[in-house]
Amino acid sequence: PCGAEGWAQDAVPPGAAFVAAASYRGPGNNDTRSNKALPILLWWSGSLFPHFPGDTERIDCPRGSCLVTRSRRVARHRRTKALIFYGTDFRAYEAPLPRLPHQTWALFHEESPMNNYMLSHPPGIQLFNYTATFRRESDYPLTLQWLPGAGYLRGPAVPLAEKDAWRRRGYAPVLYMQSHCDVPSDRDRYVRELMKYIQVDSYGKCLHNRELPSERLTDTSTATTEDSEFMTFIARYKFHLALENAICDDYMTEKLWRPMHLGAVPVYRGSPAVRDWMPNNLSIILIDDFDSPQELAKYLDFLDNNGEEYLKYLEYKNVGGIKNRFLLESLERREWGVNDMTLPNYLNGFECFICDRENIRVKEEQEHKKSRGKIPAPRPHIAQFKHMGCPIPTPGFGSVEDLAEGDSWKEMWLQDYWQSLDQGEALTAMIHRNESHQGRFWDYMHEIFLKRTRQH
Repeated sequence: PCGAEGWAQDAVPPGAAFVAAASYRGPGNNDTRSNKALPILLWWSGSLFPHFPGDTERIDCPRGSCLVTRSRRVARHRRTKALIFYGTDFRAYEAPLPRLPHQTWALFHEESPMNNYMLSHPPGIQLFNYTATFRRESDYPLTLQWLPGAGYLRGPAVPLAEKDAWRRRGYAPVLYMQSHCDVPSDRDRYVRELMKYIQVDSYGKCLHNRELPSERLTDTSTATTEDSEFMTFIARYKFHLALENAICDDYMTEKLWRPMHLGAVPVYRGSPAVRDWMPNNLSIILIDDFDSPQELAKYLDFLDNNGEEYLKYLEYKNVGGIKNRFLLESLERREWGVNDMTLPNYLNGFECFICDRENIRVKEEQEHKKSRGKIPAPRPHIAQFKHMGCPIPTPGFGSVEDLAEGDSWKEMWLQDYWQSLDQGEALTAMIHRNESHQGRFWDYMHEIFLKRTRQH
């Protein structure tokens, strides 16, 4: 455990003390340096850091050790080699300035692109050196974060005869359960149109048309914790409308994996690359394969009345039914676990990824210095557009031109998307000009706005 001793003499103001706590012990290494010789990683988004008991910890990673902290007092310390940001909390107007040349910036963002569209534009994502996002192309991919393992997909389905019995009792063939309305994917607009052609039971706040059978089930925590009563209830439905809140390659959440676990067929809109990850060629129904909600409704109705055809969508649950080698190998290869105490979680995993990279960089810089320039200095690793890059939001049904003047979705999300680009450009310009005053951010935004207006 490390206390104040871990921070070289000038790191801690007099009288400051750090809470000592047991560190996360990784796979172990032979790093014999004392805490005060280690590179420091600073979690700029402190709310994520208490995955350790104290404010500061030594972590032992495969290639070496580091100190990890959330104490911003060390932000400008020469040993603070990396700042780690949580994407949802990252705001261009709050970024630490001036950006120090000896520090890398790392981005952890497993959440929806809607939480910060700045990261979907090149100027935003290229502010970072290392990334952990849902995209498979990121440095430390979190793509299957909602899938505990292949066994989760093999969970038993409610027998078809039982589902048909629930249908005869008046249950719809299709379930929609959504309480987060007005999102970039504009899913409610699509579902509203679909409801004209097929019965959909909607229990959430969005398009609500049916009450849950017990008050207990209305508690949102039952849904997030996979409460058994809740799961039993939603497993009765043949089809689940699984529409992500934003569209981006590899952004797939429990909306997709949960129905597959339960043996309901997801009617999906989300990651355009979703097929790459499916257990076999026939396990989900893609909304975008149909020309219209009416065509989709026709197909769902056909499956609802043809049990044999419907059951083909659940064949991946049989022994040997998961045919996708890429999916199985990706699950096997990932070094972090989901609800698995034998493996590190992805926060610890990403910290070690950064720690190892920074230890390599420190070594390369020392060699460069020693050789008096004969050995080149390490080149900075810069994140690429494909580490996050998500497309502009489009209406859930119809085209932007069809939307009425003052449509709330159009005003909110299209504006947010383009304003985020301006913010990324403003912060990039501030860094290039070595700005140290955050308050000037809005001057830069105004400059960009005027430039854009002149262009148009």
